[in-house]
Amino acid sequence: MDQDNKNPMHQDKKDEQLEQFRRQNTGKPMTDINGQKVANDQKTLRAGKRGPLLMQDFHFYKKQSHFNRERIPEKVVHARGFGVHGVFEATESLEEYTMAKFLEPGKQTPVFVRFSNFIGNRGSKDTAVDIRGFATKFYTEEGNYDMLALQFPVFILADAMKFMDVTHAAKPEPRQHMPQATVAHDNFWDYVVSNPESAHMVMWVMSMRGRPRSWRMMEGYPINTFRFINKEGKSTFVRFIWKPKLGVHSLMLDEANVIGGVDPDFHRRDIVEAIESGAFAEYDLCVQLIAEEDEFKFDFDILDDTKLWPEEEVPPKVVGKMTLNRLMDNFFAEEEQSAFNPSNLVPGIEFTNDPVLQGRSFAYRDTELYRQHSANYEELPINRPISDVNHNLRDSYLKYPIEQDNVHFHNNMQAENTPHEVPPEEGGYENYPGKVEGHVTREHPSDSFQDYYSQARLFWNSLSMPEKQDLIESFSFHVGSVKNMSIRQKTVEMFGNVDTDFATMLAENVGVEPPKEGHVDYDKSSPALSMMNTPHSAMTSRVAVLIGDGFDGEEVQKVLNALMDVKAKVDIVSETLSPVKGKDGTELTPTQTFLTVHPTLYDSIFIVGGKAKNQMKFDQGIMDFFKMQYMHMKPIAISSGGEKYMMKTEDNNMDGVVLAADNPEFTEQYIDALAMKRFWDRT
Repeated sequence: MDQDNKNPMHQDKKDEQLEQFRRQNTGKPMTDINGQKVANDQKTLRAGKRGPLLMQDFHFYKKQSHFNRERIPEKVVHARGFGVHGVFEATESLEEYTMAKFLEPGKQTPVFVRFSNFIGNRGSKDTAVDIRGFATKFYTEEGNYDMLALQFPVFILADAMKFMDVTHAAKPEPRQHMPQATVAHDNFWDYVVSNPESAHMVMWVMSMRGRPRSWRMMEGYPINTFRFINKEGKSTFVRFIWKPKLGVHSLMLDEANVIGGVDPDFHRRDIVEAIESGAFAEYDLCVQLIAEEDEFKFDFDILDDTKLWPEEEVPPKVVGKMTLNRLMDNFFAEEEQSAFNPSNLVPGIEFTNDPVLQGRSFAYRDTELYRQHSANYEELPINRPISDVNHNLRDSYLKYPIEQDNVHFHNNMQAENTPHEVPPEEGGYENYPGKVEGHVTREHPSDSFQDYYSQARLFWNSLSMPEKQDLIESFSFHVGSVKNMSIRQKTVEMFGNVDTDFATMLAENVGVEPPKEGHVDYDKSSPALSMMNTPHSAMTSRVAVLIGDGFDGEEVQKVLNALMDVKAKVDIVSETLSPVKGKDGTELTPTQTFLTVHPTLYDSIFIVGGKAKNQMKFDQGIMDFFKMQYMHMKPIAISSGGEKYMMKTEDNNMDGVVLAADNPEFTEQYIDALAMKRFWDRT
């Protein structure tokens, strides 16, 4: 169609469509792509007037790396994740330590959180023994602030140079590309014994913490050491912790393995069901603070990410609460396209010389530039700041805003030198003027970086007996899958430095010699590290009611009401999905059958029993549930007519099994048992 024959009305509609993408940067303050106001857009950050450029100059890196990708060429870890929306509300004043506005008491900030697994591909399972990501994007009025956490307080390496190596070691081996989503193979344990700084984190990975019951019951640790900067320019070292309101709870090893096959989406299903029912996930944000003058006060280096800051020595302070209360509208547009970067900071939060953090400041943005094939990925709706964004960055793939400015360079006359720099006192980001001195080197920041085993032993010393037994079982399962006997032997010798008895039991289980040397002389413990000391609650438990016809309606309804009060997710499990009827005419509609669910998917069962068409198959289904729930130490409630399903022997103490018969406090006792989660003294 030639120009003269175009429909003017059609052109107007198209113009209206384009109008929403038109914008101007000129005449406004300059910001980074993530919404930070820019204090200096002309000079790079360097170590002294005549010193080298610092990698932590994230404004230069963003500006230059974007420019490098402005032209389209002529003719590419944490893959499995899930995201939810929420809100963070600051509750305690941190004005003494930081000028970050989103941490002012009463301030509410929208957030997007992505939970992820490190090892497996996007199609693997949620319940793998793994390192989990807990990344939070705060959409603050000063630009986006990204807090990237793991479920452990320590990392597997002390220097960013090994990012590639540990990932190659943990991923499936390159010939057959197996195994998927597990470190039960030679390459990983070869890496571990060859890189002893991994000892501490490997203890955490192999512990119950490596198998969370739910993302709603998992702590989050950004692992790196940051600085808080207050309005006077004073610096305080800080580490962050997310603490779940429901406490920290986990799956047993075989339980996690079974669930991975029965329901690979177990964790995402859990959070979807919780949010849909109004049982929102809640976390306290805590900060651990160390004064600048106390940097060298401890028996660990505060910049070493293989070391934690024991809570008994550096008490965490609760400063706010995050509530995850809204699901995504579109998985690809929000979760798959979401991008997080530890360099997305706001005034009042700054880097330290933490060697891993320094490397992360480069790695994350460059990964997304490759992954999303565009320097404009931060313009995608899920990544876009809610604060105003004005800059001189241009073009590249997928540039959908229509920039109307004729001028797109800094220091100009035509646009009165806009977008203009913003002085620090007006919110422009200013880097902390920390002192830098010394020779160019590849040495560790201090000798204590090479103390590989003291804090690993601290972790062992802090565990309860059930946690220690579980840790030995998990190590034995993974190391027992290693084919190379030399690697098995070296693993035992390495962890003999942590605890001789532990390594000796491991040696027996995996068929090698016990360690020849004793463990390190370190007797400290941290009660905060034991999951036995976490909050316990019946709230949001997942319960299966196993029921047939002829039940006691009043008794069952009383239990269902109590479960509703604690916002439990209740499934009525029966022979079929047809309604079941009680002796008093009460009618319940099953939501699952013994064919469609598995015992491992529940925190507890309430055995009611009753009549069924195929009575033998029905009774066997209930007994299978009882056996597995009993084996996994979970609370079990049994109605006044359900005792025949108990498989009681002289060897079973029935700890945590609550009986309704002749028990007026049955319901209350069952809810108390539900809060306990596991009964570790059960035989």
